[in-house]
Amino acid sequence: MKIVTYPIVETFHSVQGEGTWTGVNAFFIRLGGCDVGCHWCDTKESWNAKRHPPYSFTELAKSAKKHNPAIVIITGGEPLMHYLDPLTTALKELGMKVHLETSGAHPFSGSFDWVTFSPKQFKPPHPSIYPHVSELKVVVVNKYDLRWAEQQSKLVPSETVKYLQPEWSTPKSKELIFDYVLHHPQWRISLQTHKLLEVR
Repeated sequence: MKIVTYPIVETFHSVQGEGTWTGVNAFFIRLGGCDVGCHWCDTKESWNAKRHPPYSFTELAKSAKKHNPAIVIITGGEPLMHYLDPLTTALKELGMKVHLETSGAHPFSGSFDWVTFSPKQFKPPHPSIYPHVSELKVVVVNKYDLRWAEQQSKLVPSETVKYLQPEWSTPKSKELIFDYVLHHPQWRISLQTHKLLEVR
């Protein structure tokens, strides 16, 4: 069997800080590599995959299992730059629920129990992402991001949970989102509670 490896920025045990699963016991696997380039990104160190050591999918699955998490979250970087089938299969074979956080900028791979999709205007999503979306989360800096959010909401399944998330360093975005949600009840507000709690 071919040993598949992934560049790993970090793995850690914490709680999910955003969206529907906020507060849930989670093991995070942060993959290296991203070509989306969000200027507000708080994990820019993940962008260059070559800077991060390779780990096999079996090593990662065993490491996650030791922590007995409610969910395992594969994030990045942009995780869909990598072929995720081997990793998600290994995690599921050990009985774990697997979530994905992605911009959807690359072809979809892997088997997931939940997919959080955070599309970016400057790196359009690959069409293969849309049928798999459980949660749409759009980071909002200004009113143009609200238009983008509405455009993307028309492409995801009808049952998708829809979130607007203020960009952490843009205070005015909170007021913009609050007012928008009051007038558009199909949307919810997502906050980065891990930053409020000062945990990873």
